[in-house]
Amino acid sequence: MTDGTNPPSNPQPEPAPGNGGYGFPPVPPASAAGYGYPPGAPAPGGGGSFGPPPGAPADGGGYGYPQAGSQPGAQPGPYQHQQAPAPAAAPQQWAQGLPNMGGPGAPGAPGPGLPGPFVPQSDQPDWEAMADRSAAEKRKKRLWMIGAAVTVLALLAGGGTFLLLGGDDKGGNEAKNDAPSPSVSASPSPSASKSKAPVDNTPTVKDDPTQIRDRSGKAPLKMGPDAGVFPIEKRFEIRTKGNENSYAESAKGVVDTSKSFTVSAHVWNRAPKGRQIALSQGNEKSFSFELGLDQVNGKPTWVFRVQTGDQGAEATAVTVTGESPKMEKTFSTLTGTYDAERKQIALYVNGKKTGEAPVPGVFQAQGPLQLARSRHEDKWTAPWSGAMETVQTYDVVLSPAQIDTLKPGRVDAATKPTGSWLLY
Repeated sequence: MTDGTNPPSNPQPEPAPGNGGYGFPPVPPASAAGYGYPPGAPAPGGGGSFGPPPGAPADGGGYGYPQAGSQPGAQPGPYQHQQAPAPAAAPQQWAQGLPNMGGPGAPGAPGPGLPGPFVPQSDQPDWEAMADRSAAEKRKKRLWMIGAAVTVLALLAGGGTFLLLGGDDKGGNEAKNDAPSPSVSASPSPSASKSKAPVDNTPTVKDDPTQIRDRSGKAPLKMGPDAGVFPIEKRFEIRTKGNENSYAESAKGVVDTSKSFTVSAHVWNRAPKGRQIALSQGNEKSFSFELGLDQVNGKPTWVFRVQTGDQGAEATAVTVTGESPKMEKTFSTLTGTYDAERKQIALYVNGKKTGEAPVPGVFQAQGPLQLARSRHEDKWTAPWSGAMETVQTYDVVLSPAQIDTLKPGRVDAATKPTGSWLLY
C-alpha cells in the first residue's frame, strides 16, 4: 500500500494465464469486467470495471487513463501507474479504426464478439507456419537432389550398358565393300581382359602390317597384294577379293596331317558360287585338307575334304558336307576334325555336326597353311571371295561339346591351339 504519492517500486506482476493481460487479453474478457473497454454494459454506478464505461466517465478515473473532464493536476488514485496521461480521444481513435460489426453504439464501435481496441492486430509472425514452410522447402530440396542423383546414375548406367553391349556380328556385314582395299588398318592399342594383365589383340605383326599375327604360335600369315585386314565393330577380319592375288599363307606347315587335328574358321562369303576354300594346307601338287564352300549335286554346301592319295586325284578325295539356313552374306563357323585313331573325319557348322565319313588316312603334305585358296593338280584354285576371322588349328580332336563352345573371337578353354589368327 502507498499514500497515493509514491508508486510501488516494483512493477505490477503479470496476470495469470487465462485471466487477461494489460490490455492484451489472449481471450475475450468476461462480460462483467475487463482491463480495457469491455464490450458489455457497465454495472450501475460505474462499478465492475477498471476502465471508464462508455458514455459515463468514472469520478476517480480508470486504470492509468484519466478521463475527459477530470480536474487538471488531480493526483492518481490508488493502484494506478504513474505515467503520462493519455489523451482523452485515444480510446475513440482506436475504435474508429475498427470495422462496424453491427453491434450497438456509434458507427465504428466494436460489435459483439469483437475484441477490445487493445487486442493485437496479428503483427507477430506465425513461427509455427514459418517452421512448417521451412521444413517443406528442405524436404523438396532433398527430394530434388535425390532425383537428380538417380537420373545421373541411370544415365551413367545406360551409357555403361551401351558401351558394354556394343554391336553384334551382323551390324556391318551387309555393307562390306565388294572390292576391299589391300591396305591394312592401323593396329589397335591393347585392350583389357578379365585377367590382370591386358591382352594384346593387335591383328598384325608389329612393324609389318602385311602379316597376320599368330596369337598362339609362331606362324604369321603373309598376305597377298589384294588381301587386307580391316576393323569392323569390335574385331578385325581379313577380306579377300576372290582372285589369285587375294590370299594369306604361312612360311611353313602348321598342321601335322599324319596325326589327329582340328581346324576352324569364322567365314563370310559374298555369293555361294562354285568352289571357294577358306582354309587349306598341302604342297606344290595337291591339298591335304580343305575347308570351305562347294557345289554338290548342283547345290551350294559347306565342305570339309581330305586327300587320301599322294597324287591328289579327285577319286581319292573324301568329302563331308553340311548346310545352314543362310549361306551367303552372313557369318558361319566351319570346323573340320580328323581322328587318326578312328580314321574318321567330321564337319561341324555353327557348332553342330552335319556329317562324318571314314578315311584310310590323310595325305601327309606339310606345306604352308593357306587362307582363301587351295592347291589342285599343281594349280591354285577355289579363291575365297569375302571375309573371315577367328582362324584356329589344334593338334587334337576337339569333342562335340568343345566345338559347340567355340565362339567368334574365342578359343577352347581346355586346349591350347597350335595357331590362332584374328581373335578379339
